[in-house]
Amino acid sequence: MSEHSHQTRMASRKAVIDAKIAQATEERGVLILLKGNGKGKSSSAFGTMARSAGHGKRCAVIQFVKGRRETGEYKFFKDHPLIDWHVMGHGFTWETQDKQQDQAAAQKAWQLAEELLCDDRYDLLVFDELSYMIKYGYLDAAPMVSSLQQRPRHQSVIITGRTMAVPLQDIADTISVVQDERHAFRLGVKAQAGIEY
Repeated sequence: MSEHSHQTRMASRKAVIDAKIAQATEERGVLILLKGNGKGKSSSAFGTMARSAGHGKRCAVIQFVKGRRETGEYKFFKDHPLIDWHVMGHGFTWETQDKQQDQAAAQKAWQLAEELLCDDRYDLLVFDELSYMIKYGYLDAAPMVSSLQQRPRHQSVIITGRTMAVPLQDIADTISVVQDERHAFRLGVKAQAGIEY
């Protein structure tokens, strides 16, 4: 391909992209769902949170499941002046084996989530592994939808988890799926600090 034809093609592509950018004029917070069986959903959420904090935006995290050990992201962000971090879970259900305890923890975590969704000081909320609370029947999706729809207009929310309830998907602005093609754990590689937690 000649230099001239490459430039012509790139100019045409730029015109299409510029037109799409010009059409996006609405300014408001978004609801982002990160789902799928692949590794990296929470990592993506925390990466976006780091980006937000870099722009001086106030953020909060609620971890609905993780609670077994201090994760690297918790250690890194816990003292950040723009980030409030709440570890609410007791670990995965197959570890706790206590449905009542898990259900009570989920309800307490969602109560906090509702408070944050009403607080216009927050620009970004990350509800890590919230989707499991619906899947296990600990929480109902309908009140979540209502609270998410009534949040402050500028506030963005990221929800992570392998599966997502249809009512959440129906109101989401962005849905990304992280696929699992291969995982080191299935190759016999032990979970390691800085990679899995």
